[in-house]
Amino acid sequence: MATQLTTHQTGADSAIERLPRVFSGIQPSGNFHLGNYLGAIRNWVKQQDLYANTFCIVDLHALSLATTREGLQENIRNLATIIVASGIDPEHCTLFVQSDVAEHSELCWILQSVTQFGELRRMTQFKDKSGGQDESVSSALFTYPVLQAADILLHDAELVPVGEDQKQHIELTRDVAHRFNQRYGETLVLPRPDIKEEGARIMALDDPTKKMSKSSPNPNSYVALGDTPDIIRRKIKRAVTDSGSEIVVDPDKPALSNLISIYAILTEQTPAEVQEAFVGKGYGAFKSDLGDVIVAAIEPIQRRLAELDASPEIIEEVLRSGAVKARDYARGTMIRVRDRVGLGGF
Repeated sequence: MATQLTTHQTGADSAIERLPRVFSGIQPSGNFHLGNYLGAIRNWVKQQDLYANTFCIVDLHALSLATTREGLQENIRNLATIIVASGIDPEHCTLFVQSDVAEHSELCWILQSVTQFGELRRMTQFKDKSGGQDESVSSALFTYPVLQAADILLHDAELVPVGEDQKQHIELTRDVAHRFNQRYGETLVLPRPDIKEEGARIMALDDPTKKMSKSSPNPNSYVALGDTPDIIRRKIKRAVTDSGSEIVVDPDKPALSNLISIYAILTEQTPAEVQEAFVGKGYGAFKSDLGDVIVAAIEPIQRRLAELDASPEIIEEVLRSGAVKARDYARGTMIRVRDRVGLGGF
């Protein structure tokens, strides 16, 4: 697929910087933690000058599980603040809230007409999240992947940064876009997943067989970006390790390998270099250093978070202006889609 223009060539705004378009969505739920940062936002920050980036806080997706008005509003604001505090520059990207752009919902409904029931039933994330309670979960959880496809396709994304667990969703998005194009003519860009090895799977501190999760009932399983230095060091000190005392990366030592991976990413070393640095040292020394490394990495983010919390109007304006840019782009996509499908008045 050829490189897409960063704006639709409609209206006066057709000054065109030719960069690949990237869409990234993140759900506003629970405490944002170190695994989210290393697996997503850190990579967004590193790549924000390489692509035409659209970052979306997907609050409509959050409705697929039970939530409250107050909780959802707080989570949206907190997530937007964390994204900006982590280094995303709203002057060089589009950051907005999904529900502020009605075209996401409209395109989702249209795409459901070219999505097969069997495709959605085979989605592994639905099986995982429904917990075998298919008859009692919301239908939004079942159709979640179609809204995700609409998010991506609405903004002509060529690349979508995701973890390995989301690859199936991007494959479905491609299938749905291809089916739409076959039926109505070439309209939608087929995206590709951008899966990073580094930081892709940061595991829980209390159980290395599970991903670090903001929905975990055990706060000691993750390092929240809002944790104080003392809390961070205490959580790392209590993190489970494997038998033995050597600091080595080994498939048979998943807990230790996870901690080494965190250390390596934050210090921009390889796991082998971290292993070499701790030859002859035990778990205690390694965990102590790792706690210090995490504290040092998070401290600038926390400082910026405090500044933004003291001036909430900054984030409000970022989201307002981001919604304007996102709506402008989405409008162009939907003009094409409606015309192809035959929707609308005369």
